[in-house]
Amino acid sequence: MAEPGVETRTRSSVITARAAASFEPVGRSVAAARAFVRDTLQGWGHGDVVDDAVVLTSELVTNAVIHAGTAADVLCLRTEQGVRVEVADHYPEREVPLQGAGRPVAALDRENGRGLLLCSALASRWGVDYSPASKNVWFQLDLPERPVGTRHAGPAVPTALLPVADERVRVAVLQVDPSGAITAWNDDAESLFGYAADQVVGKQLGDFAAWPHTPGTGTGLAEALQLSRWEGSYGLRGADGRVLPVYASHLRVRDTQGEPSTVCLLVRDDERAVLQTPARATASAGGDASGEGRSADPFEVFIGSPAPDDLDGLLQRTVERARDMLDGDAAFLLLATDDETELEVRASTGLPSARQRFARVPVEAGTSRYASARMPAVHEDLAAVPGAVPLLSGTGMRSVVTVPLKVEGRLTGSLGVAAEAPRRYANKEALRLQFAADRIALAVESARLGELERLRRGSLSFLVEASDLLAGTLDRDQTLALMAQMTVPTLATWCAVYTIADQSSDPYLSYVLHEDEERIDGLKELLSSIAPPEPVPTPGARVWNAPAEAAHRAALRASVQELGQEASAPLSSGIATTLHTATAVGGETVVLPLVARNRVIGMLTLGKPADDHFRQEILELAEDLSRRAALALDNARLYSERVSISQSLQRSLLPPGLPQIPGVEVDVIYRAAGEGNEVGGDFYDVFPIRDEAYGFAIGDVCGTGPEAAAVTGLARHALRLLAREGFGGPAVLERLNAAILDEGARSRFLTLLYGELWPQEDGSALLKVVCAGHPLPLRLRQDGTVEPAADPQPLLGVMDDLELYEQTVSLDPGDVLLCVTDGVTERREGARMLGDDGLADVLRSCTGLTAGAVAARVLRAVERFAAEPASDDMAILTMRVPEPHHQ
Repeated sequence: MAEPGVETRTRSSVITARAAASFEPVGRSVAAARAFVRDTLQGWGHGDVVDDAVVLTSELVTNAVIHAGTAADVLCLRTEQGVRVEVADHYPEREVPLQGAGRPVAALDRENGRGLLLCSALASRWGVDYSPASKNVWFQLDLPERPVGTRHAGPAVPTALLPVADERVRVAVLQVDPSGAITAWNDDAESLFGYAADQVVGKQLGDFAAWPHTPGTGTGLAEALQLSRWEGSYGLRGADGRVLPVYASHLRVRDTQGEPSTVCLLVRDDERAVLQTPARATASAGGDASGEGRSADPFEVFIGSPAPDDLDGLLQRTVERARDMLDGDAAFLLLATDDETELEVRASTGLPSARQRFARVPVEAGTSRYASARMPAVHEDLAAVPGAVPLLSGTGMRSVVTVPLKVEGRLTGSLGVAAEAPRRYANKEALRLQFAADRIALAVESARLGELERLRRGSLSFLVEASDLLAGTLDRDQTLALMAQMTVPTLATWCAVYTIADQSSDPYLSYVLHEDEERIDGLKELLSSIAPPEPVPTPGARVWNAPAEAAHRAALRASVQELGQEASAPLSSGIATTLHTATAVGGETVVLPLVARNRVIGMLTLGKPADDHFRQEILELAEDLSRRAALALDNARLYSERVSISQSLQRSLLPPGLPQIPGVEVDVIYRAAGEGNEVGGDFYDVFPIRDEAYGFAIGDVCGTGPEAAAVTGLARHALRLLAREGFGGPAVLERLNAAILDEGARSRFLTLLYGELWPQEDGSALLKVVCAGHPLPLRLRQDGTVEPAADPQPLLGVMDDLELYEQTVSLDPGDVLLCVTDGVTERREGARMLGDDGLADVLRSCTGLTAGAVAARVLRAVERFAAEPASDDMAILTMRVPEPHHQ
């Protein structure tokens, strides 16, 4: 059942002319189909409907050859009512998005699916016919009705606006027979081309004509001469050998015997107004305003329809309409940066868009008028001025017209249309394109500002999240990983971070990331093989070509190596990795300096795959991110340095190892609290004093940090020195107390357990200990009894005059002496505390264990006492006299 506005067959009408052509499923066929329809309808004298017919044909052929991937057959029919064009493809099973069918119609800003929507908007009637082998979409454009006797009438205009012609306008009249031979040649033809009639009559017109060849279509001179009417431009070679551009109107007639021939009227191309069919008016000649509001300019028709919501869709539709309007092979649109110094490619058709997208060109490329994007420019032949339009280099385009987009006098962009043939465009096309650009400039700028606002809001959210992540860690390696992960794939396809340790160091490749994990190794190998970028402190992104060039050279070598392999041999993994890497880094690569505290500490390198470029807004966002990342990386560096210094100092305050004491097991466990950023106040030491005499100490300096470390170092080294000078325990601690008090404001009080140990011949050990304000040592006897091994005495660093005494302790075989710091006894869980009693209970369970096993069990009990990590340093020193059978 047909939908309203859709017909499945035409009304009965007499076909007065027919033209057909087939087009292969290649991109060039779309332009060829447009040229075929334009030439055919102009030849029939129906310039009124040429624009609409060309646009509709372009959409339908695009659907067939590009989206459906089949050949397209185009048939033009002239009837009494108007012109009918049929486009057939070979996908009859594809659904037609009919309006009102209860399913969504293709969006207007999509590349495919628009053909039927445009038919509905522009055609008088249209429909779809299905056959077993093809699907046929047709549309009919009715010719405007005019008053009797008037084919076309234009308004009276001032003399100054009339077309310019020579004083004597010459119209060459030729007649050509069905074989293409010239049968008539008038005097004006002789004057224009320099040949007398007897020199050309009987010869083929093709011997003299320079016919413009359109690749992909068979419509040539011979085919044009078979059409009932044809109108257009070509060249005719004169007697002097030069080609004279002419504008021609061909009319096919028949004589009284019924033999057909073609009458050709020719004038100089710059006098084409004499023969050219007038452009279609905006209303009927009779003043009837029933033209349904359709504009003569198809650009206005389609951009004036509901525009795409997004900027990219609007720009893409703009270049397509501009291309169709000037019958070009390619079109492109560039948007100006905020400072109007560069233009960025944002949309194109007929060009390698992936390669050109977001490429940037300067607004002012030279001093000539045509070197500025602020003025319209026409290049008749780019071969004569290579490099004049860098965007078109290597594309095969020969002629181009570009016009600026301006809003309130400010340059906002540039619109261009290009053709493969030279001399296709002149000032007339530039004026027409400028008129269209002026009508779309405001809409484009409005959409651009809307997109920019959305991007800035998204950028702000991105930077806030990035700042939170970077502030959440002080680990250097994790900061490097975060920097790369935030840029890939949001900002770039791949990322590399170089770091600089100091001003005399070279940049070092610290981190590499690619959105495809399989490409990371190849990318890292490539970047390691080339010199790193220069650490320039200048802010902003700068292009770095070295990776792409190195990848290109490596790919060439790999390709040569591949050619040397047998055809049946599989591609080696090394060659495949090289080729994939070349593709991954073949696009634009930029380097952003990482500057913190007025020093370049590294570089953030971002890259795109082959033939891809960065948007200016993305580079600006990356620059903001690099500033935040640089500060986070420098903070992580400073923190790492501080931790390293603290850990080195902490290690220096602890003994390098434990001596082997005959007949006594000794073990120590030391745990510093926190993340290692503060030097702890706990310390221990076990050292030989003299033959068969050993000293041991375990202490706790009040506080942490450098001041506590100073007292810790003083205490440990003073103990060794004084003990080896022969002083006893009380004398050693009294002199240490005086030394601490001499530190003045830097002094810290100190709790200390100091003792001396003598192994005995009977297998026991004799100890003399002094406990100055420290948790009391506990002795575990073999029967499980636990008791303090010393009495408490005043701590050090508080009073000048100390009277300390030492106590003698004997450890029998199987006995254990446990010494700990307050980090063990003051272990808390809420209101509970392990305390001296809790520690004694743990020690009772250690009967029969070695010194190391006792220390480990005590540590495990302390850790299990509370769920939270320990907040204080812990030192556990155990000494055990083995039983005889353990010796």
